[in-house]
Amino acid sequence: MKLSTLKCLKLLADPTRLRILLLLQSHPLSVAELQEILGMGQSRISTQLSLLKQEGLVTDQRSGKNNIYQSELPEDLIVIAKKAGDEMPECAKDQSALRHLNRKRKDKARAYFDELAGKFGKSYVSGRSWKALAEALLKVMNYDVVADLGAGEGTLSQLLAQRAKHVIAVDISPKMVEFGQHLAQQHDLPNLEFRLGEIEAVPIADATVDLAILSQALHHAEEPLKALAEAKRILKKGGRLLILDLAKHSFTKAHELYSDRWLGFPEGELAEMMESVGFQQVETAIVDRETKPPKLQTLVATAQKGR
Repeated sequence: MKLSTLKCLKLLADPTRLRILLLLQSHPLSVAELQEILGMGQSRISTQLSLLKQEGLVTDQRSGKNNIYQSELPEDLIVIAKKAGDEMPECAKDQSALRHLNRKRKDKARAYFDELAGKFGKSYVSGRSWKALAEALLKVMNYDVVADLGAGEGTLSQLLAQRAKHVIAVDISPKMVEFGQHLAQQHDLPNLEFRLGEIEAVPIADATVDLAILSQALHHAEEPLKALAEAKRILKKGGRLLILDLAKHSFTKAHELYSDRWLGFPEGELAEMMESVGFQQVETAIVDRETKPPKLQTLVATAQKGR
């Protein structure tokens, strides 16, 4: 869709639409989250989003019962919108409220994974299939340095540490990191190192990793594209990315039960995401289909960082 500059400027002139666009430029959000930040009714926000979507300034993606909206403002209009926002005190308050909302999300995810520490393998976890793990590991040969991003207590990291020279396991939960470190010591794996951090801001230096793995972690990410970009950043030239995650599903209870942010990813969409951050030789495949409800499917994707 070719954007009309005049129509876009008219839309930006409305304070409510400007506030919405600046928020979505910072972070994808649902209508309910916009309500929480802006303190406005659903009807008012939905009406403005509909106008913005009609002109191609926002797009939306279905995630369970919610539509997640994100900004599609062109670069030249972003500059204008931010300058206009600087003149509105409400916009600074909106960004503060957005940071608070993100902290609440991360605290919720952290609490969930703290509760799970030491329980993996003893109870059901969505998409946690040993068959799927085996399929993924078949794609893993010998790598010197491996990063397991969103590692949990490090079940996969321990397997990798038996072959790799150095494995760095990253997780958001302090209790998961503590538990994983204990297991690494208990199993005499000095080459397995745990680090506390987020997959959207990985505590690993640029171009130092041969293989990066996101195993059932990407659907917990607030911003999956940022997590993929981080994986690319830490990889050496020619390094490989391996993703093990859920295919798109409609089991909405996963939001509450497992603290899932996204209800999996369609194969094609995941491939497009990987390519959009610069990965090459992208391949995807469904490797497991559960027979019992909610009949989740497990998706494996691989890619390479260009040389």
